[in-house]
Amino acid sequence: MSERITLALAGDVMTGRGIDQILPHACPPHLYEPAASSALDYVALAEAAHGPIPRRVEPGYVWGAAAAALARVRPAAFVVNLETSLTTSEDALPKGINYRMHPANVGVLGAVGIGCCVLANNHVLDWGEVGLLETLATLARAGIPAAGAGRTLADAERPAVLAPAGTAAEAATRVLVLACGTGDSGIPPAWAAGPARPGVHRLPDLTPATVVHLGRLVAAAKRPGDVVVASVHWGGNWGWTVPRAQVAFAHALIDEAGVDVVHGHSSHHPKAIEVHHEHPILYGCGDFLDDYEGIEGAEAYRCDLALLYFVTLAVPGGRLLELTMTPLRLRRFRLEPAPAADRAWLARTLRRECGRFGRSVLERDDGDFALSARPPAGAR
Repeated sequence: MSERITLALAGDVMTGRGIDQILPHACPPHLYEPAASSALDYVALAEAAHGPIPRRVEPGYVWGAAAAALARVRPAAFVVNLETSLTTSEDALPKGINYRMHPANVGVLGAVGIGCCVLANNHVLDWGEVGLLETLATLARAGIPAAGAGRTLADAERPAVLAPAGTAAEAATRVLVLACGTGDSGIPPAWAAGPARPGVHRLPDLTPATVVHLGRLVAAAKRPGDVVVASVHWGGNWGWTVPRAQVAFAHALIDEAGVDVVHGHSSHHPKAIEVHHEHPILYGCGDFLDDYEGIEGAEAYRCDLALLYFVTLAVPGGRLLELTMTPLRLRRFRLEPAPAADRAWLARTLRRECGRFGRSVLERDDGDFALSARPPAGAR
């Protein structure tokens, strides 16, 4: 009988701007946005929508029901896309939106045992190279591995190596997180790390040559029995369509580059899930934590709803055994259990999108979702 390991995955975690303002050590609130001059404006929007938000909250406040789900499942590792610079830098790049959290608030990330912060995204350099370097140093001091950005290209490309505690199988299995991002997610070419330049692991394209290069990076780090997660920041913020290029690239990562799980993010809402040759592909995990409450214009996508993904794999081999999801809702900058109507909306949406890839979603008695095979046409 195969041993197993369970990983927790989430999409974009944005603890800056409005959320930073309710934490104990907030950055100065000034912003350089066309529609807002202060991060406190986002706190006011959220309070107008859903009621008062406490200030100087303890580190676990924002995670709410997600913390309970993580404690219940006890995954071997928890991987998120950290879409915030941890810095006091004032070198705001002129890009319209600049996210930062005060480094003294890094305990928020440790409060739920985040095992790896992916940094290959379009916000980690919002406050310049100084901001990126402070982010890397802050995570290192907190003992939280980072992937997808570094002081050099070699650092940015190098997979994070996680050595989980837990069961005998989990303790014997390393988790490698190879993180990268694409230009269509908003990562500027100038942010790409160079041989002697800090930056992110920005992919030039999604061609077979890029797959070969990533395969070499995996092969250089992987040992027998390791589980490999490719965490990819790609595509736009809105829309259900999964481009064919992403599908082909994800398949090739599994078939040719030695990847076991494709962890996609950038979309502000959950997208389709595929299982390819017994390995899961999450095309877009959606926002997990942000300060968008009260902002109008994208209600059809329900970005106030979030999913916490639990992926259970056989080891060795990385074959998918089970994929479950905990549905959550963001209110007052805190994740809470999604009410029945919101769970139903998420379930319908996931069935529609996953159905394009031969999968469905079941609602369990405990309120969580489980990925399943799509029943044959006409079946009841």
